[in-house]
Amino acid sequence: MELMTKEIEEKLEQIGLFPETEDMFEAEVIVKYFNPCGAGTWLVVGGERYEDDWELYGYATIGYEWEWGSIMLSELKAYRNRLLIGIERDLHCAGKCVRELAK
Repeated sequence: MELMTKEIEEKLEQIGLFPETEDMFEAEVIVKYFNPCGAGTWLVVGGERYEDDWELYGYATIGYEWEWGSIMLSELKAYRNRLLIGIERDLHCAGKCVRELAK
């Protein structure tokens, strides 16, 4: 599965790295990435292109704590667990706000 699509790229280009909102928890999630075999969820609300890579900004957890921060798309693409399974893109979460998905 492609982690980045033209549709996602277009939305991120419109928003930029940080969405213009007073309450980041009400920001629209552009794309949700997750580890299908363990901990790891990234709710992306903004992004910026750097040559052939993207810096993605959002709310993420790799275990018990959620925090705001950024990650490079290339890092998500490069990850493989010991079964060689990588990060996936959730097809049903776009358009919801961070508050709805960060549970």
